[in-house]
Amino acid sequence: MNIKEILKHELESYIKKNEITFENQLLSEAVNVSGKINDILRMGNIDLLKNAKKLIYFIVDQNGEELISFGQHEGIAWAGHSLTLSLKLEWVQAIRRTLWEIISTLNGEKQIHIKDSEFFELEKVINDQLDQFLNTFFISYSKYKDEMLLKQREIVEHLSVPIIPVSEAVSVLPLIGNIDSFRIEIIEEKVLNELAKTRFQTLVIDLSGIAMMELDVIDQFEKILAGVKLMGCQAIITGLRPDLVRKMVHAGIRFEKDAETNGTLQETLKKYL
Repeated sequence: MNIKEILKHELESYIKKNEITFENQLLSEAVNVSGKINDILRMGNIDLLKNAKKLIYFIVDQNGEELISFGQHEGIAWAGHSLTLSLKLEWVQAIRRTLWEIISTLNGEKQIHIKDSEFFELEKVINDQLDQFLNTFFISYSKYKDEMLLKQREIVEHLSVPIIPVSEAVSVLPLIGNIDSFRIEIIEEKVLNELAKTRFQTLVIDLSGIAMMELDVIDQFEKILAGVKLMGCQAIITGLRPDLVRKMVHAGIRFEKDAETNGTLQETLKKYL
């Protein structure tokens, strides 16, 4: 039996026989976490002490697939319940120190006999796997957070594209604030889907609340107008501001072929209602 198999057996045996000592040592190594361990269990149903044992067993078993899967699951759980990365890092470092303390104890009691060459190999294996777990956890945590932020942004952006029906045939889309490449895609999706659903005949797009658009966004906006026209709807642009008009003219962009342009929203509504 090699040193890794001996260590695996002795570690598992030690933790089972000295469970309270093991848990107290972990908690003493992670002061900030120890004060919140019950809150974390209540908030996210995350049992840190149980998971610490699971992580150690995956490491001594050198079970790479389970280790990665565990790291991914933990990342999602922590991100989903808005638990901080600093607490997780402190907890894993506490596991690292506690694990090496147990190995030192076992070696001192001569239950295992680690030679110098074996120690350095063992150190590399254990620390590499702990680092792999942390790396997988951080990637999973960040990915889940990014997806949550994207979903929240999509909800907000959809709410900021209000298509208001003012009659059976006429709807108004007042746009305000900045329009970037992400938001213009939301506008395109919302406009075309709403047009397909309600089949209104005239869409008045008021740009008086838009100060500037980048050229790529203006180009995409022009394509939206073309799409509206292809679906049998007349687009009317109101509220074009001088700076935006100047930018369009110098770039050679024209809306006339796909949309009518009027001065103000109020004037347009008087004409069409």
